[in-house]
Amino acid sequence: MSAHYSLNKSGSQFHFSLKAGNNETILSSEMYASKAGAENGIASVKQNSSIDARYTRLESRDKKPYFTLKAANGEVIGTSEMYSSTGARDNGIASCKTNGPTAPTVDKT
Repeated sequence: MSAHYSLNKSGSQFHFSLKAGNNETILSSEMYASKAGAENGIASVKQNSSIDARYTRLESRDKKPYFTLKAANGEVIGTSEMYSSTGARDNGIASCKTNGPTAPTVDKT
């Protein structure tokens, strides 16, 4: 399957993940109270994922690199997995930039 957003429901809440063509998760959202909220989050990722300035490159307490993607208002709209190196993290950002703007949504709710 090609890159896509996977829209899921957990209990009464919704969340999404941007998946690469190999089905690895590139970016995960927060939990949303409504499906419409999660769909708005996907739209925001599509709008912001191609803009390098929207990415914050971070390191966890145990020194694992990861990144967040922020909307124009500064709100975090997605967080990556923890990576083994900064190079791997940067490849994740590149994948998010490439796939984020155009990936279709697979509704699994």
